Amino acid sequence: MSIEQVIEPKSSLQPRSVEGRFRNIKTGILVVAYAAFFLLPWLRWERAVGPDQAILFDIPGRRYYMFDLVMHAQDIFWLTALLFLAAVLLFFVTTLFGRVFCGYFCFQTLWTDAFRFIEKYIQGDRVARLRLDKQPWNAEKIRKKGLTHALWLLLALWTGISFALYWGDAFELTKAFFTGQAPTAMYGTAIILMTTTYLTAGWAKEYVCLHMCPYSRFQSVMFDQDTMIVSYDKNRGEGSTGRIKPVKEMRDQGNRQAAGHGDCVDCGLCVQVCPTGIDIRNGLQIGCIHCALCIDACDGIMDKQGWQRGLIRYTSEHALEGKKTKVIKLRTLGYGAATLLATVYLVWSIASSKLLEATAVQIRSPLFVTLSDGRIQNSYEVKINNKTMEAGRYTLAVENLPNAELDLGQITDLSLKPDSSMRVLAKIRYTVPPGDTQKNREFQFRLTPVEGKVTEPVVIPSHFITP
Repeated sequence: MSIEQVIEPKSSLQPRSVEGRFRNIKTGILVVAYAAFFLLPWLRWERAVGPDQAILFDIPGRRYYMFDLVMHAQDIFWLTALLFLAAVLLFFVTTLFGRVFCGYFCFQTLWTDAFRFIEKYIQGDRVARLRLDKQPWNAEKIRKKGLTHALWLLLALWTGISFALYWGDAFELTKAFFTGQAPTAMYGTAIILMTTTYLTAGWAKEYVCLHMCPYSRFQSVMFDQDTMIVSYDKNRGEGSTGRIKPVKEMRDQGNRQAAGHGDCVDCGLCVQVCPTGIDIRNGLQIGCIHCALCIDACDGIMDKQGWQRGLIRYTSEHALEGKKTKVIKLRTLGYGAATLLATVYLVWSIASSKLLEATAVQIRSPLFVTLSDGRIQNSYEVKINNKTMEAGRYTLAVENLPNAELDLGQITDLSLKPDSSMRVLAKIRYTVPPGDTQKNREFQFRLTPVEGKVTEPVVIPSHFITP
């Protein structure tokens, strides 16, 4: 039995820089994503009550603040809906445009791009980096390599710190972090994220896409011959006798076509600019993340030659074969409908969220008490939750239980501060009519707002138990 080595050890890939429309799109997304991630914790937001940070996940207070939206622990199902929406949206986009998420939005892609920008700034472009790798260790190499890794570690550390800032006040946590007074969890989070970011974006790089990412393994399930993917037009590029470099008379496109050669000049730039090191001319491969940098490189060569762009382009296999691409199909309709429904449900659920919630739980030990005057008493724990940013005052009454007496003990004023809750012990005393053998009676608590933002009463169904 032979043993096959799946991952061959080799030096880290050194992709070449390229300019073009897709590189500009990637850079724009990178800037927006970094601005959002690193700056949002510092954005202030005025609230009547609660922290003044725009986005804050307050675990001890069981509150999650996102601008004007305040989520409570019981709203966790919104997270489920959001995750489902993200999944079906990813599937929907993949069926149409391939792995564009990997090429433009994936965290690995964004941080690896940033790390490679730092590497290029310190060490130069591809040729200079390859030369630096081959030269012996001297003052220049130590300085450039050391500065590169120092800036990598700095960006990785700030990544970990920025993530932790979403879980507390950004200004206070930052000051506490650098003065040694931050919680242990923050130091642990920052160190773990710094280490993983530094290793995956600085050392593993393309190996994450090639060997570690599970998405690349099941992408073929969502691809078909109508999916728009980064493709090399082999018929145009190879012709009948293959590709050839533009030397002598082969610089003229007419002479190339007469000799049976295609438009590919075999410059190798599409391979050099690829962040995962694949050759797109070999067809769709598991390492292709659809970043389209090879399109920019090829378009640049076609422009220099004065030939038509599109030798490498976003297209479908059917289009390459001269057939019609079918966009509207059962699978795309299914993913599209699931995406739309998930979006509508999430928006509706948030928009229709109740700002005043109340529950009544019967105290079951004992279920009932027979008083000396013959009346039956049941006890309930009523919880009132004011989710608005205004104070509120309420009254509590009993309905559909004739002549029942409601006793709230020493509580005479049901007032709540903004975004707060209270628990009330409510006792109901009821005289059972003679001859009535019913043991379980349905009734309702009615919580009526007197002051505050909410004006609609809340009805709480419950039961009254008798012997």
